Amino acid sequence: MVRIISDSSTLFSKKQAKILGIDIAPLSVTINGQNYKEFEEISTKELIEKISAGGIPTSSQPSVGEFLDIYNQYPNDELIVITMADGLSGTYNSACLARNLCGHSQNITVVNSHSLCGPQREMVLKSLRLSMDGYNKSQILSEISRQISNTYSFLIPRDFSFLRRGGRLSPLAAKFGSLINLVPVMAANEEGNCLVSFSKQRTFSKAASKISTYLKEQNVDSTYKLYICHAGALQDAKLAAEILSEALPETEIEILLLSPVFTTQGGPKCISIQAVLK
Repeated sequence: MVRIISDSSTLFSKKQAKILGIDIAPLSVTINGQNYKEFEEISTKELIEKISAGGIPTSSQPSVGEFLDIYNQYPNDELIVITMADGLSGTYNSACLARNLCGHSQNITVVNSHSLCGPQREMVLKSLRLSMDGYNKSQILSEISRQISNTYSFLIPRDFSFLRRGGRLSPLAAKFGSLINLVPVMAANEEGNCLVSFSKQRTFSKAASKISTYLKEQNVDSTYKLYICHAGALQDAKLAAEILSEALPETEIEILLLSPVFTTQGGPKCISIQAVLK
């Protein structure tokens, strides 16, 4: 049997994932001197409240021990571990180090998704479906590779200080963030480990329209899924969904609340718009 393991950047809690048949290693947030495992010990709403009260959060990857504990539950199974993009977090490295310490390391394949949130979630769900349908490890890895090569990710931040603090901007993008009275749009680079400048618009609607036009030019259609995720900005997420749905009427769209860790990285009220091959 091929088992699927991932991290909480998929926006799954451990409990939600377990119901599906997936194992999740949670990332953590530290704020006001306290460390919390996301979804398990702190919600996005609770984190935003702490930020509003003046707290400055930081995030950290799952420990090597957390991955090792999961691996050791399945000594006789083939394991595929799909992590968030290497470079955005040390999660991939933790998963690899745990594999090297495991007594059945030959059964474990760690995959750098080159993404996070929506696309990573879709990779995990598709891998699970394929495993349940009897696909072998090689076949599943081939499908994951196709998805990685057909992923687009954008971020519309509200407060650039969170991105600067996390060091996830290219130098040009950091300068780009100093623009006043404009809505900046950032895009993930090809490796998925850095945000680069994509566009600047006068309104949020125009920013979402710019993204929808680009995705249409890339032939995003019914074979893709769109994820619109927000850090406490549901109305903006719904507006973006309306704009994208008009431009890409055949493409499935799902709106999700971002995780505490991604809120730490992108800042409250940020919106991510992502497309991934199903």
